[in-house]
Formats: sequence, structure tokens, C-alpha cells
Amino acid sequence: MASDSTPTRTPCPQRASVSPALAPPSARIAVVMSDLAAKACVPCRGGVPPLKGEELASLQRQVDGWNVIEGHHITKTFTFPDFREALTFVSRVGELAEKQGHHPDMSLAWGKVGITTWTHKINGLTESDFILAAKIDELYKA
Repeated sequence: MASDSTPTRTPCPQRASVSPALAPPSARIAVVMSDLAAKACVPCRGGVPPLKGEELASLQRQVDGWNVIEGHHITKTFTFPDFREALTFVSRVGELAEKQGHHPDMSLAWGKVGITTWTHKINGLTESDFILAAKIDELYKA
């Protein structure tokens, strides 16, 4: 009996833990967003400069649809089919804000919620603003 020279393949047990750098671009984006949303907001004690330049741009790329306004705050509008669902979302964001100790400004209208956040203590943006944004995005998707 002749032996088959084709090597056998065994499944790679580390497939789920492939480095994000080796994953396809769409998977890398999801990993980055999940990483940011997995962090906790850190209370700002002041005395640190607001984010600027590439550091600010890098964080903005990690939160889809959030707009940086004059380097000072970030904002996004979420849409809903009716007032009740928009109101429920505001309540859920409020609970999240309390848990994180980081409180955004919110506006509620029929079928939409506007959210704006920045770190008041330094009158600008910190990583915590982007962490909160990523967490809010996860609430919206849920």
C-alpha cells in the first residue's frame, strides 16, 4: 500500500486568539472597538492636557459616527422608531454614565437622541470620553 504524501492538517486551537494585526481589516476594527468599550472611564483630576493631534485622531477612528467638534467635544445622534425607544435609550445611557462616573449631555426628541461628551475638568477630551462613546455604541446595538 502506497503512503499518501499529503500532510494532514489539524485545526489550530489558537485561531480565536490571532493577533489583531494579522486579522483582516474589518476584524481589526471590531477588535479595536471592543477593546475601547471594555475599558472603564477614569475620573479626571485635572492637570492633564486635552487630547490633540494624532492621539485624538486615533481615538476618533475607534468610535464610528462620533464627530470631534473643534477638538473640544464629541457628539453623535442616534435614531429610533419612536419616542418610547429613544426615552428608554436615554435611561440606559444614564445608568451607564452613573456606573462610569462620566456624564454626557443628552437631548431627547421624537425618534432621536443626541449625545455630547467631553471632560469638564480639563475643558477638552480625554480617553474616557471615547471609552464612554464606545460603551454607548454597544448599548445602541444591543
